[in-house]
Amino acid sequence: MWPTRLDEQKRLADALHRHARNTRAMPGIAADAARETLAWQFIASLRREDYYQRVQEKAVPPAKADPNSGMFDAERAVAYHLQNDDVEEAAWLIFLMTHFARPSTSGWQRLQDVYGKLGQGTWDWKTVSANPQAMIDWLAKNRLRIRGKFGNHRKYETLLPNSHRSFGRVLTSYLAWIGAGGHKRFFADTVRRQGNDPGVIFDALFNSMNVTTFGRLARFDYLALIGRYKIAPIEAASAYLKDATGPAAGARLLFLGPGANKKSDKSLQSWLDDLDKDLGVGMAVMEDALCNWQKSPARFVHYTG
Repeated sequence: MWPTRLDEQKRLADALHRHARNTRAMPGIAADAARETLAWQFIASLRREDYYQRVQEKAVPPAKADPNSGMFDAERAVAYHLQNDDVEEAAWLIFLMTHFARPSTSGWQRLQDVYGKLGQGTWDWKTVSANPQAMIDWLAKNRLRIRGKFGNHRKYETLLPNSHRSFGRVLTSYLAWIGAGGHKRFFADTVRRQGNDPGVIFDALFNSMNVTTFGRLARFDYLALIGRYKIAPIEAASAYLKDATGPAAGARLLFLGPGANKKSDKSLQSWLDDLDKDLGVGMAVMEDALCNWQKSPARFVHYTG
């Protein structure tokens, strides 16, 4: 896997073992293979966090932010806009990244086709916020020419204009949530109201995000990116297991073993809090790793889509 991460993986595997012995039994990792696999999933999730740090460390060339350049890179495009003090475009692109998501098969192709107007310009924040209906109408007219597909986290979305999951409804509700002042003002106002605790601010935004089709997972993904790029000083202090599927199943399997009843979920978050005192990975990593681990508990699989 990742030779440079062997020491870190061993630290996490040992911490899991100690926690199970000294704090709380974790039958899901009683077997060595399961414990080793979960530790590797933590490493995979930490590597994803490190990736977002790396893309922000170096100056990003303009071509990486141009969806029609042939060099477009969505993650680096966000960094480019922030490096050029354009918080509005960076946050807007994060919204589009979350809505379309990134399948392992076609990458950011669908996002690129839409954001880049199929080679005829860019649906940037300034244009869309001034006249959202223009983008909605354009997508309805050109939807059959859009390549790629939605990512796994957004697999139920559609480009059909008359669907209850239409992009028009998603966009309109997102703009209403952000408000006329734009992203920078919206996040600054939220911080002023909520105080200095990154977890409290994250939670306030999570609970207020009334965006069509953005359920628990999309809200978590969007806000996690907002935090990773430091657009707002936020960090998940909870794994948000209510209404979760994979992360809740992973926590249940870890602490209660196979076949555990969902009625136990109310205790899971406090148990995760205790566990992270020993692991020190944070709830975003905890949520991601548990979700992936429960798909293959005894054999590491690197999930990228």
